[in-house]
Amino acid sequence: MIDKRVNGPVEALHDICSGATILLGGFGLCGIPENCIDALVHKGVRDLTCISNNAGVDGFGIGKLLATRQVKKMISSYVGENEEFERQLLSEELEVELIPQGTLAFRCLAAGYGMPAIFTAAGVGTEVAEGKETRNFNGKEYLLEHAFQADFAIVKAWKGDHDGNLIFRRTSRNFNPLMAMAGKITIAEVEELVEPGALDPDHIHTPGIYVHRIFKGNNYEKRIEKRTTQKS
Repeated sequence: MIDKRVNGPVEALHDICSGATILLGGFGLCGIPENCIDALVHKGVRDLTCISNNAGVDGFGIGKLLATRQVKKMISSYVGENEEFERQLLSEELEVELIPQGTLAFRCLAAGYGMPAIFTAAGVGTEVAEGKETRNFNGKEYLLEHAFQADFAIVKAWKGDHDGNLIFRRTSRNFNPLMAMAGKITIAEVEELVEPGALDPDHIHTPGIYVHRIFKGNNYEKRIEKRTTQKS
């Protein structure tokens, strides 16, 4: 197997240039590639198209890239926790494509499987379907959605090995494994990086064949998106 380790996020992201299209894994603030996002901010690349389930929050996650005006277009499903995102959207400073959550997942899956497109019932008869092809199957209308064409996928896993095999924990599995399959180049940051053979093959969620670079991340904040506590 090929040793895919690199020395941190700067080396991992060395060839990401302005204008790139990037898939960013995670669900809310759970399992987001914190180290890579910070490295993108410091790298200063601009005019990015970011594909993510959500747009982070103000000052954290993709919110950091929005604050520095590095994102040209946001393709997301849930964007309700970011005031800067709202401001840029309403002032037409940011292009936004909102996608049903299941469609977002399956457009990633299609890219990973090498399928050019999918048909889905989600969005038929709504603004989502404007300008898109529909087809009738067994008396029901379906909408044609194209697989994502992303230059890079950036994901965050709990454990990984030198060969790029990845294990995710709980909620972070919602989009990370799908996006890891879908990028032309996939970069993974992990909390724990182990020797080949140390991971139980039955527990691996993303095989190393999909991963091109891997590094051990540090200083994860793992912020809670919306904290709810019981009143005393």
